[in-house]
Amino acid sequence: MSITPAVKAILANYESDNPGTKANLARILMQGRLGGTGKLIILPVDQGFEHGPGRSFAMNEPAYDPHYHYQLAIDAGLSAYAAPLGALEAGADTFAGQIPLILKINSSNSWATRKDQAVTGGIDDALRLGCSAIGFTTYPGSEDNLELIEEIRELSAEAKSVGIATVIWAYPRGGDISKEGELALDVTAYGAHMAALLGAHIIKVKLPSAHIEQKEAQKPYEGDRSNQADRVRHIVQSCFNGRRMVVFSGGAAKGADAVFQDARDIRDGGGNGSIIGRNAFQRPREEAMAMLDKLVRIYKGEE
Repeated sequence: MSITPAVKAILANYESDNPGTKANLARILMQGRLGGTGKLIILPVDQGFEHGPGRSFAMNEPAYDPHYHYQLAIDAGLSAYAAPLGALEAGADTFAGQIPLILKINSSNSWATRKDQAVTGGIDDALRLGCSAIGFTTYPGSEDNLELIEEIRELSAEAKSVGIATVIWAYPRGGDISKEGELALDVTAYGAHMAALLGAHIIKVKLPSAHIEQKEAQKPYEGDRSNQADRVRHIVQSCFNGRRMVVFSGGAAKGADAVFQDARDIRDGGGNGSIIGRNAFQRPREEAMAMLDKLVRIYKGEE
């Protein structure tokens, strides 16, 4: 398989990484129907930890089975499948080598009151399962995030030493951040930039709103912020001016048209793609496949 110029250009931005890590990034970037384009669609299924099985899967009961998610990601031609340890283990042999895996190595639950996560997997697990990357959630703004930063520093260093890439979920919340501020443009950009500073290869954030949360940030963000593609462009700029890949989560369940418009804005703003979970696996399989097919075509510039 020949690496495309688009992928070579992305890999060239990771100047300190060893060949193993770059090879794993290339596996993700060359996988599936978007392989070689520099765009990604990743299926993340960690919602069982975060929200519980009923809230996550009852609306599409086949999704209780981890094999369902493996097969959905493979059949839809996606770039990677991300999940916690047990879910990946449940299909590790059946689907070995068929799609790049991202081991989500920290998790919380809906009863927790602190903005914190427990480490639930290790680098040895990622190696054993043949994962291309680890995934780790941070909560910029929370006092607990200082501990999360220290945890990912150690875990990411260990992962890089054995050729595994790091994906950081940057979800601002807690501390002095208001509920509206969790999606604010300045706060989202700040969280994404911190993830880049922490050494993430791929950064996952939510699509930002036009709201500006920090009083000190009002002046730098003067002007029209109404265009979502322009807001995406600023997040890309905040990730080392595009030297680090950034993908945007699908968020809460929404209508198909909104999902497609989000993808167009991500594409037009220079983002690297979508990491879409509930908006895919909570739909019936046929409907999810049709949605993912259209998302691929949007990122290819065909829609």
